Amino acid sequence: MLTNAERVKVLSEALPYIQKFSSRIIVIKYGGAAMTNQKLKDQVISDLVFLSFIGLHPILVHGGGPEINLWLNRLNIVPTFESGVRITDQSTMDIVEMVLVGRVNKDLVASINKQGGKSVGLSGKDGLLITPRPSGKANLGFVGEVQNVDTKLLEMLISNSYIPVIASVAADQHGQSYNINADTVAGEIAAALNAEKLILLTDTAGILKNALDPSTLISHLNIQEARDLMQTSVISGGMIPKVNCCIRSLAQGVASAHILDGRIAHALLLEILTDQGIGSMMIV
Repeated sequence: MLTNAERVKVLSEALPYIQKFSSRIIVIKYGGAAMTNQKLKDQVISDLVFLSFIGLHPILVHGGGPEINLWLNRLNIVPTFESGVRITDQSTMDIVEMVLVGRVNKDLVASINKQGGKSVGLSGKDGLLITPRPSGKANLGFVGEVQNVDTKLLEMLISNSYIPVIASVAADQHGQSYNINADTVAGEIAAALNAEKLILLTDTAGILKNALDPSTLISHLNIQEARDLMQTSVISGGMIPKVNCCIRSLAQGVASAHILDGRIAHALLLEILTDQGIGSMMIV
């Protein structure tokens, strides 16, 4: 239990950040353990609602790999990957869309509403929010990239205090659906909205000097430092696309990008509203 003095310190520490970020947009990519563990999921949703109530504008972007795999297995479709990217033929695309847009998205919306927030579930198809293009790798099937983001619908929702929840599926001008990496979608939406922050929730502490030692967390770095760490393979493997996503968003005007451990209780509040934070923050 905190003493009264400790509780006052916590509240006082948060005040400058509440003042600084009030009315600013925070784009959060949601995935990993924080999405599959019910307790962590409830805490993430609670953090979103809290941020909304104190005047920030959170936007949640999600994938849903584990649940997609579950449904593919139920339908006797074997999930296949190349370099960590899901190969998405038409049958797989149908399942991806059903799961992300029809199940995961609406479950998140219901959870936010249950905790007192106001949420609207979307995919990239709604209001022509995202225009996709093929990845350029024919062997990956209907895997797409973001060609354009039309922010009008999101701006309307945000101005009316709704929390948009966005599934990383979009369709081209011919109506063909594409599966897009959720990190990429979050980064491009953050850039298009000139967001204050892009936050990627992961299953690691952040960017580490030693991938096996969480105590080597790099709390602050800039774009050039991040590029140097990739050149020397300090940043490697699955962290590379996440860092590149952060770099792209910063280069397009996002104020800061964060990679943090979604397995930590109330990770969002600790990163946004405290002096020390808990993850890696990247700036220009």
